Amino acid sequence: MNVFERVRDTMAGTFNLEPGTVTENTRQTDVNKWDSLGHINLMVALEGEFDLGLEPEDFAKLTSVPAILTYLRAQGIE
Repeated sequence: MNVFERVRDTMAGTFNLEPGTVTENTRQTDVNKWDSLGHINLMVALEGEFDLGLEPEDFAKLTSVPAILTYLRAQGIE
């Protein structure tokens, strides 16, 4: 499974979505349940999925799948 598929599945599980509805261009505004609490839940889920520790200041930057993928790749996750 590649990084996008792992992000997609994590988002689908966090927001109770069908995985196919999450694309490589999905943004926070595209997902009704991606509010402030949902965002924290997603960040915690991503930390668990990718075994990393996100800094709170990074949370505000990670509001789209492209931003999340860019961040993960910068952390050496391919």
